[in-house]
Amino acid sequence: MDLLMSIDYGGLAFSFLCIILGLFVGMLMGALPGLGLMIAITLLLPLSYSLSVMDSILLLLACYQGAEYGGSISAITLGIPGTAMASATVVDGYPLAKNKSPGKALAYSITASTIGAIFGGLVLILLSKPLSKFALQLGDPEYFLLGILGLVAIASIGSGDKIKNLTSIVLGLIAGTVGVDIFTGSQRFTGNIHELSEGINLIAIVVALFAFTEVFYMISGNLNHRNKIDASNLKTKLTFQEFKSILKPTGIGSIVGSFVGILPGVGSSASGWFGYIAAKKVSKDPKSFGTGNPEGIAAPESANNATVGGALLPLLTLGIPGSASLAIIAGAFIIHGIQPGPQIFSKTPELVNGIFVGFIITAILMYFMGRLLTTGFARILVTPNAFLVPGIVIFSVIGIYASSSSHFNLWFALVLGIIAFYCRLLNYSIYSFVLAFVLSPIIEVSLRRALVISDGSYMVFFTRTYSIILILLMLIFVIFGIIKWMKSRNMKEEENISA
Repeated sequence: MDLLMSIDYGGLAFSFLCIILGLFVGMLMGALPGLGLMIAITLLLPLSYSLSVMDSILLLLACYQGAEYGGSISAITLGIPGTAMASATVVDGYPLAKNKSPGKALAYSITASTIGAIFGGLVLILLSKPLSKFALQLGDPEYFLLGILGLVAIASIGSGDKIKNLTSIVLGLIAGTVGVDIFTGSQRFTGNIHELSEGINLIAIVVALFAFTEVFYMISGNLNHRNKIDASNLKTKLTFQEFKSILKPTGIGSIVGSFVGILPGVGSSASGWFGYIAAKKVSKDPKSFGTGNPEGIAAPESANNATVGGALLPLLTLGIPGSASLAIIAGAFIIHGIQPGPQIFSKTPELVNGIFVGFIITAILMYFMGRLLTTGFARILVTPNAFLVPGIVIFSVIGIYASSSSHFNLWFALVLGIIAFYCRLLNYSIYSFVLAFVLSPIIEVSLRRALVISDGSYMVFFTRTYSIILILLMLIFVIFGIIKWMKSRNMKEEENISA
């Protein structure tokens, strides 16, 4: 009885509402082509300043999870993935929607997404403490190499021009050094601007790179563009037999997605395709893939959502975000004065346990909200860009000002947004920039501490067992990237010869 009386039911109810809000925004932004996860998290991040650390993290994680599913709504109903993570879902989702029922295809998606999310959450809960105990054995040399490993993974595995990708990473690392040097107390790259003394505002950067650039992209196109959907038969319901038919591909996708999520720099987009390929290989009817096979929906959707739980493992246990979206969530921790990493389990165990419980609740709520709201989200897809642009701008401006009460950050975000828009047109990676920006302080501080301890000797990075393992992993990523680059170059040469 005393235990029941001691529970803060008001706080629990508010956390519940934060999860619902995160899911709603994530699903909505994920469903709208061109917006997606980064815009959703960007718009919600300013709320972190006024919420408790628990509520802010649950809000952003719910948004993350909701966007993973939301991308499949437009992928299935329009044949246009709302997010890059849903690209594999289009292959069978859109044909099934056209040939049979969009509602049935969406039902397969929300069911598989929920199972994948729960599986990823269980992986997170079961592996986090053993991995955190292992992380306590790591020192500054290993944390420096872990940060570099994340950047190497992004540079070598990421798509697009490798030189431009590397340039984005270098610029992100430089941007992360702006402010007061914590070792010497001197100003760096601030230009004597007071607002930059504590570093570049994370929310200003995120809004500029994702929200403002998307607004400029919409303005440069057709503002009156309106998608068309078949609004008939959108009821999301599965029979027990239909549910049984996707258990196998859903299980495969969940396992693949959880594993891929743990790897830095790979992400949900790749896990969806890995899950799809794996399910196709073990399917009894692989030839039907691409024609509307429910297994081709279940596998990538379960993989996408399972990736979230797997991706949280290195963030919580090592303090290393493996993607731009997780880098922003890591920023929400830092805003509240909490550094993700192994110490979080001993210093704030109630926060970790709350995240675990909230993660599973989010997955369950996602199913019911998906069943309830998917039809409405599908209809919202016909909203013209002319209505979306002012809404994004208003929320972005409010978010920047609320986070810092500074007009400087508003102008800074606007100018950076214009620059980032042209960089995006030139195929520079804004995702790599954000990840490098967040990892920059970890890399710098760990490097300098390690050199202080070793009296300036760089051999400290080559004489420790875990350091050597991390260096070998980096070499594997680099070799993999070189092989991938050579294959793509050979294919281009063959195409030029045949042309």
